[in-house]
Amino acid sequence: MMKAATVGLQGLVFMDIPVPEVGPHEVRVKVQAAALNRADLAVLAGNRHGTVGGAGTVMGMEWAGVVDAVGSHVDGFKAGERVMGSGQGAMAEFTVLDQGRVMPLPVATWAATQAACYPMALNTMHDAVITNGGLQAGQSVMIQGASTGVGLMGLHIAHWRGASVVVGSSTQAFKRERLADYGATLAVDNNDPQWVEQVLAATQGRGVDLIVDQLSGRVANQNLAATAVLGRIVNVGRLAGNHFDFDFDLHALRRIQYIGVTFRTRTKAEVAAITAAMMKDLWPALAAGGFEMPIDKIFGFSELAQAYDHMKSNQHFGKIIVQMD
Repeated sequence: MMKAATVGLQGLVFMDIPVPEVGPHEVRVKVQAAALNRADLAVLAGNRHGTVGGAGTVMGMEWAGVVDAVGSHVDGFKAGERVMGSGQGAMAEFTVLDQGRVMPLPVATWAATQAACYPMALNTMHDAVITNGGLQAGQSVMIQGASTGVGLMGLHIAHWRGASVVVGSSTQAFKRERLADYGATLAVDNNDPQWVEQVLAATQGRGVDLIVDQLSGRVANQNLAATAVLGRIVNVGRLAGNHFDFDFDLHALRRIQYIGVTFRTRTKAEVAAITAAMMKDLWPALAAGGFEMPIDKIFGFSELAQAYDHMKSNQHFGKIIVQMD
């Protein structure tokens, strides 16, 4: 048996559950640290729109630890190897997942608490900025919701790609003040009615070539106005709302490609391909010490409820980490 943090009928519940078995293409990891993500709050609330959730679901989507066992068809991983990855069930003593979601540490000396900061941010933003966003050197980009862990990685990747203008948004001044350290050339408050004009001024009136949008909702039409003709918007998240009035005429006038992405409907093979492409591009930069991810606070496993409350307060900058007791 193992201890796991699960969704209860009225919130978070710690339970003793069986250690998961390993399938032929799976890796079982002894979790040493796990990172919180905004999607965890939705899982805890039981509203993941047709995906895994509800009472008994093991919390957590991002972790680092040590390989405990591998399936009969697994290549490239062995017991005792330090790894990190993403997938359901991170907030437990052991997690099992498809080998395509597991990554070796790019820096051997990383502590598990540091390694746990990276998997979802790397995969999400490489897929959004490079694969779907098609960002090229010299182009301009905006990351909506840039002070999250995933958002900070978006700034890093845009800077690494050679973007000429990198805009990051946050509604909180103390967070905007720190965005330049992660690659932003302009920080805007998307509660400010003038933020679109600020972006246009920074791009000589054109608008940005790419917006990676973690907010949607109320900023959707402003995004259209801030995007260049023939630009692209990649819809990664909906922190500002799933529904809002949409200016279809402005969308058409600016001939914007509007692309939706999520990992919830991707196959194991698709996720493995995303992970492989990201590692091919970004592992050298990580190994050289690039793409720093700040840790806001580290909690013990027994303090997980306090960690989620800290995330709900929205006063953190960077990643919130849970270290297994």
